[in-house]
Amino acid sequence: MERVDALLNSFENPKTIFQRNFSLGKRRAVVLFHPDLSDTYTLRSILRACAGKGSKDASLYDLLTDILVVSEAEIVKESEAVNHILEGDAVIFLNGIPDCITVNTKNWEKRSITEPPTETVVRGPREGFTEDFKTNITLIEKRLRTRKLAIEKFHIGRESHTAVGVCYIGGIVRPGLVREVVERIKSINIDSISDSHYLVPVLEERPYSLFPQVGTAEKPDAIASKLLEGRVAVVVDGSPIVLTVPFMLIEDFHSGEDYYERNSFATFLRVLRLIAVAFAVFLPGLYVADLTYHYEMVPLKLLITVINSLKGIPLTPMWEILFIMLLFEIIREASIRMPKSLGTAMSIVGALVLGDTAVKAGIISSPGVMIIALSSIALYTVPAIVGTTSLLRILFTLVGGLGGVYGLLLASIALVHYLASLNSLGTPSLAPFAPFISGDLKDGVVRAPLFSLKTRPEAIGSPNKRRIG
Repeated sequence: MERVDALLNSFENPKTIFQRNFSLGKRRAVVLFHPDLSDTYTLRSILRACAGKGSKDASLYDLLTDILVVSEAEIVKESEAVNHILEGDAVIFLNGIPDCITVNTKNWEKRSITEPPTETVVRGPREGFTEDFKTNITLIEKRLRTRKLAIEKFHIGRESHTAVGVCYIGGIVRPGLVREVVERIKSINIDSISDSHYLVPVLEERPYSLFPQVGTAEKPDAIASKLLEGRVAVVVDGSPIVLTVPFMLIEDFHSGEDYYERNSFATFLRVLRLIAVAFAVFLPGLYVADLTYHYEMVPLKLLITVINSLKGIPLTPMWEILFIMLLFEIIREASIRMPKSLGTAMSIVGALVLGDTAVKAGIISSPGVMIIALSSIALYTVPAIVGTTSLLRILFTLVGGLGGVYGLLLASIALVHYLASLNSLGTPSLAPFAPFISGDLKDGVVRAPLFSLKTRPEAIGSPNKRRIG
């Protein structure tokens, strides 16, 4: 068939696509497939089922309803055939009929479902998303067995044709939100999308901001709960990370395990995370400000100890802290990039041996090492924003060294003002605190008992307010 030859010639190397001929009644038929992406056993079954069957004037509809009755197959336009072949489907053409049939014969290796490394829990579900699009969609559908769950699927990327799924629950999601998300994603004009983070800039109101405006999750139970609150989830083929919008900054201080613990302990953990992040961001700057401008703020005995440790140090407090911070960041990056068998050894050698040697050599002081070590550990109580908080502590260290405590106060006020101006698709990033929404405080810093969370978050704007009762 000429159209089959034309389709094959559209490939840079036509030999990568296999062609098998057979007859359906009196019609000539051709099946095209990619041998590396398709299951040959399934193909043999299809060809065996089709060969010699069908009436003289057999149509695609006859093939679909009478022969391929147990296969995952559909009739598509001829223009869509190439995309289906490259996804691992087999495409069947009948002579004299313009359209074609695609049969699901996908067969590629995929990672098994395991607990995600960034969202480990002691209690609660441990299954996490993988890089397979269909698996991730199935995990969400398994959690939400409702007819209101809707998934809009399309492809993005001129060369990659990456599958993207926009998930939401009808009647709960805010009117117009899904349309805006879909329009933003479809407006992307790019060769390839290899991860869900490629979509983040188009979903954010301020893509150059230091702070995230799109949520992420690697667990189906977390995505299911966010959908039930009125959010939209975006699943991308090839990525185990699912995006959610709208997003509030307080979400990063929540953990999936909070809802599987007693509410009093979950509240304690949330407060602890907030204190730890504040500790990580402000402690280096406050240390530099006190030693540079405000000796009177430090208790006398502690001041004497610190001053004695600073004798002979060639660097000022600000440059010393920045130097130690740089060393810790280099060690952290090296331990991540190195092979796992060497990563732990690198961390020990870098943090203990190198740090101890530098202190004994009089290059840096032991209080400075301790301050940065405590700050670095506190950063990882909220791993989702480690990048943001790492940059913030450098900024506040510079402010503390140049402007003292007063500079830190002004910088803190400017930071809060900036955060209050951020929003995610109409939802304020600092909600439920700015603006103040009393009903949403039950699941803010405090985690109230589950059966008292009777309404969905007002900040998200769901038309269906009540979820319990």
